Amino acid sequence: MKRRDFLLGGAAAGAVALSDAHAAAAPTRWEHSYSGGPVDVEPLPPGRPGKDYQPVVVPNGAALPFKIVDGVKVFHLVAEEFEHEFLPGLKATVWGYNGRQSGTVIEAVEGERVRIYVTNKLAVPTSVHWHGIFLPNGMDGVSGVTQPAIPPGETFKYEWTLRQHGTFMYHSHYDVMTQEGMGLTGSLIVHPRNPTDDDIVDRDFSLLLNEFRVDTGTSRPDPNEMSDFNVLTINGKSFPATDALVARYNDRVRIRIGNLSAMDHHPIHLHGYRFKITATDGERIPVTAQWPETSVLVAVGQTREVEFIADAPGDWIMHCHMTHHTMTQMGHGIPNMIGMDPGDLDARVAALLPGYMTMGQGGMGEMAYMRMPMPRNSMPMAAVQLQYGKSTVGGMFTVLKVRERLAGYDDPGWYRHPEGTVAARAAPEELRRDGIAAANLGEAVPGSDHRHHDHRG
Repeated sequence: MKRRDFLLGGAAAGAVALSDAHAAAAPTRWEHSYSGGPVDVEPLPPGRPGKDYQPVVVPNGAALPFKIVDGVKVFHLVAEEFEHEFLPGLKATVWGYNGRQSGTVIEAVEGERVRIYVTNKLAVPTSVHWHGIFLPNGMDGVSGVTQPAIPPGETFKYEWTLRQHGTFMYHSHYDVMTQEGMGLTGSLIVHPRNPTDDDIVDRDFSLLLNEFRVDTGTSRPDPNEMSDFNVLTINGKSFPATDALVARYNDRVRIRIGNLSAMDHHPIHLHGYRFKITATDGERIPVTAQWPETSVLVAVGQTREVEFIADAPGDWIMHCHMTHHTMTQMGHGIPNMIGMDPGDLDARVAALLPGYMTMGQGGMGEMAYMRMPMPRNSMPMAAVQLQYGKSTVGGMFTVLKVRERLAGYDDPGWYRHPEGTVAARAAPEELRRDGIAAANLGEAVPGSDHRHHDHRG
């Protein structure tokens, strides 16, 4: 299978060349240590992308550049304020790293030494905690406990040798409610020094989940919110601005998911597939202990890795299964109007407020067929035309696009379904043939004023 192709290139040669050095430098008791073992380990040579590891794919984000200085991999992380677009129509002034909201990934390789400079361009102090990483206590990044906070305008240096591999995260550890709530979060991926066949995949995606409260018409997240978050993101974007996860037919796919939301766990569900949970919080699960799921629960502060073979072509959605987490701003804070008959209320209110329209009697899906002005800097649920109609979802939602023939991994557009494989309105003769009495064979369902339309774009 193509997942072995990577090993046939330079990665295999690099891994073999380094295996003896790794064995000499790695005491066997590491395997039984809960803190990574001794810190005074001789570092191994820096790993290089495309040679010693396959870089992850970061939808809507990017890996942080690095350079190698005297055998040390050097990164420069910048904490700063900037305007971020969660999706077209909704922007906010946020805090983040290197101009990205939750989408700046640091990639490294087990055994190498890393040096990460952190420059604080905020107006307040900050620090960076390397979540789940084995390191010397003074590099843990907890302001006031293991280090002084980084003052505005200053640059601090973090440096240590990596003694583990897996999916990790990093975030501020100064005034965490405010600074994480404003978006100071990122992913840290450490690749194995000696990858086995079970480690190699064709597509390796890195996703970081987050949530914000941005009131309609405002321009900053509210970090004091504790329960009612209305902007749910993957790598800083809400659907329909989330990039699709594109794979070729029969690719082996890994999806790394980290959750640095303020208060919410997220059960991430993938349609069309059963995957295996292969790693948890930076620890690879032995193959014999991996288990199948269609949803993976990622709690606050946790990471999970799932893997599957992309053997079912199509557009398969992946989303948080907390139903309110696939809603957006305009779906929150609305009174319960389900089943209400407004009578002549619209006409009476319109005399005082032209253009008034009562909404919600049939649920939020009806917004997809309404045309009305939206408040400034807001994100309605019916934000985009999809292949068969307007969206009634948003937030923590994306699409896995699997195709049998792809020249590259750019978004291929909507899936072209084979003839006869799309659910459609049943014809009256079919209903009669099968003895189904449905809506009086085409007459309107009582209480409904919806019309049948062909929404395919």
